[in-house]
Amino acid sequence: MFELLYQKITEKISLTAEEFSVCKSLFQPKKLRKRQYLLQEGDVCKYQAFVEKGILRSYTVDEKGAEHILQFASEGWWIADLSSYLTNEPSRFNIEAIEDSDVLLLSKPSWDTLMQTIPKFEHYFRLLIQNHLITTQKRLMQSLAEPAEEKYVAFANTYPQCVQRVPQHMIASYLGITRETLSRLRKQRSHNKKV
Repeated sequence: MFELLYQKITEKISLTAEEFSVCKSLFQPKKLRKRQYLLQEGDVCKYQAFVEKGILRSYTVDEKGAEHILQFASEGWWIADLSSYLTNEPSRFNIEAIEDSDVLLLSKPSWDTLMQTIPKFEHYFRLLIQNHLITTQKRLMQSLAEPAEEKYVAFANTYPQCVQRVPQHMIASYLGITRETLSRLRKQRSHNKKV
C-alpha cells in the first residue's frame, strides 16, 4: 500500500529504507466509501491525507446550499484543510470521497515527529506547500480573469485523471460555470480533436 507514497516522496527527496520505514510507521491507512466524509465543516482537520487510490474533493456549501469545490485529489495527491490542521481551529470545508478510496492519514503529532526525526521531510513539505500556494494563486487568477474554455483546459491539464471520473456537475462547480456551459465546452473540444 505504500508504493505510491514512496514514489511521490522520492521524486522530491532521497530516502533510505530505514527512513521510509520510520515514515510508514507514522501513517494510518484508511478506506473510505464513496460519499464518505474524511472531514466535515465545523470539525477540526486532524489529518493530512495522501490518496493511494480513488478521488476526494474539498468543498464548502454557501448559505443558498450551493457547493463550491476547492480541490480534487486523486492518486498521488495530498488533501487537507491546512488552516484547520495547523491552527486546530474548526474547518470551513468538507472533504469527501467521490469514489471508494484508500488514503494514508498523517496526524499533526505524527507530522511533527516525522519532520523532527527525519529533517529532510521539512524540505519535502515545504515544496508541497509552495506548489499548493502557486496552484492556488493560478486558480484564483483563472477564476477572476479567464474565459470558461481556458478554465476547462487548465482543469483538464491539472487533473487529467478526473476529467472522466468526476461527475460533470462537480467539475462545473469547481470551474464556477454552469453544467450547460461545461457540456458545450466538452462537445467543442471533442469535435476539435476529431477535426
